[in-house]
Amino acid sequence: QVQLVESGGGLVQAGGSLRLSCAASGSIFSINAMGWYRLAPGKERELVAAISSGGSTYYADSVKGRFTISRDNAKNTLYLQMNSLKPEDTAMYYCAAGERLEENWGQGTQVTVSS
Repeated sequence: QVQLVESGGGLVQAGGSLRLSCAASGSIFSINAMGWYRLAPGKERELVAAISSGGSTYYADSVKGRFTISRDNAKNTLYLQMNSLKPEDTAMYYCAAGERLEENWGQGTQVTVSS
């Protein structure tokens, strides 16, 4: 089992930045993929960014060039640096991780971007 705890969300004006963190504990060696999903009212849950244990990354088209995902395997921590934030980025952001990405979930952290 893997436990995931997100932090770093908050309220920011459009154009601002936030850095989300996800601390993993438990069966750390079982983690291959880690990533960030977001869910907003009226929208489907979407994968924002993901990273493998080897460092391969994926980004949704809507965040390319603005968000950067990184992973510190020594600290068992996942990060999402979010720059040039837009109101449409407003959502609850969830960390996911496991041998397969969606096996374990964090509790979520709220990101709100004002116009």
